[in-house]
Amino acid sequence: MKIYYKATYTYKLLRGLAQTTETLVSTLGDIVMYGIEFLKGLKNKPTTFKELMYQCYRFGFTSLPITLSIVGMTSIIVAMQVAGEMVKQGGGNYVGMLIAILMVREEAVIMAGFAIISMIGSSMASELATMKVTEQIDAIKVLKVNPVHYLFTPRVIAGTLMMPVVVIISSLVGIAGGAVASNLVSGLTFKAYFDSVWFGLNMHDLQVCIMKSFAFGFVITLISCSWGMRAKDGAKGVGFATTKAVVWSFVAIVIVDLIFAAACFY
Repeated sequence: MKIYYKATYTYKLLRGLAQTTETLVSTLGDIVMYGIEFLKGLKNKPTTFKELMYQCYRFGFTSLPITLSIVGMTSIIVAMQVAGEMVKQGGGNYVGMLIAILMVREEAVIMAGFAIISMIGSSMASELATMKVTEQIDAIKVLKVNPVHYLFTPRVIAGTLMMPVVVIISSLVGIAGGAVASNLVSGLTFKAYFDSVWFGLNMHDLQVCIMKSFAFGFVITLISCSWGMRAKDGAKGVGFATTKAVVWSFVAIVIVDLIFAAACFY
């Protein structure tokens, strides 16, 4: 009877659900534990200034081309579709405000997050996963060095500090791209556009954008490094850990964005 029961779709569905839940709880537990260990290690200065600067350069500078391209193109696409219709309806004075609010509140930070996850987060996960499956992390432990402090700290600090810089630059590029597209599509003057920008934006929007950027940088690097540390089973495990790091980071920043939207704009 037991054999027949295990062959049913109901049993397979319940077993799959149980395994998925167990994996989810285990992964969240590991990420929280790594985060706590990282915070504990901050007081001991576990990384060098040179390594920290390298990670900041990598996170902030090397990610700029793809980030600015994505944010700029998104802004131009939105402006091309919106500006002409708004000018026809007599709403030309609100085009700059609309684009600026869209960029600062949501588009720049979300698109920058997606770009950095795809380029930097996946790279961090694959690096640590390769070190894990080739036993380099075990060698670090043998040398009595905490791998979380040694590997996590420069990456997480760099991501947390540089994400706001990337987002601010992306927002400026997005607003400028919207101005150019609006002028070409609808003939809206740059003066009217930027007057609308200054009228529509306020300090609250900028503060929320920066706080959200700090949170995104921390979450992306923490999740990417955590999945890298969980890798096993050789090259296949490296690919699996990298994929999971990207997927989890995508989902995490959307959840964080929802929390900020509910807390700050609801």
